[in-house]
Amino acid sequence: MIRWKLLIPLVALCGMSVPAHAGDDDKVPYWASIDTDLANLRVGPGESYRIAWVYKREHLPVKIVRREGPWRLIEDPDGDKGWMRDLLLSRQRSAIVTGDGLIEMHAEGKAGSPVLWRIEPGVVGLLGNCESGWCAFDVEGHKGFVPSERLWGTGEP
Repeated sequence: MIRWKLLIPLVALCGMSVPAHAGDDDKVPYWASIDTDLANLRVGPGESYRIAWVYKREHLPVKIVRREGPWRLIEDPDGDKGWMRDLLLSRQRSAIVTGDGLIEMHAEGKAGSPVLWRIEPGVVGLLGNCESGWCAFDVEGHKGFVPSERLWGTGEP
């Protein structure tokens, strides 16, 4: 039987390096997204802490506000905070539609361009570049541009 806790120090002694998880060099705060369809948010940075929320929404945008080892203190779009393992998170940018009523997804990043779809609040999509108040947005392959002020997950974290 291999003792994995003992193996890591031996690897380090042999001059080999253990790869760091993506995002380990980043300063907080920064944007991230949940990288799985089931993720636990805990009240503290460890498996022994109580689960406060269970997220069942891949690509949900989150703000990383603190790091402690492999744990990240996140803030979700509702303002709730808690701890999540870094392995459950991705640096792939995403956003969630906020506000009241439908928003229009346009063919280009300007108001006069053709409307492709209408999107309701709570829809999550992958976020592209944002310029001049418009962001490229991809909702399950439906791509276009939406006003940045209706998205949570844009701008500086």
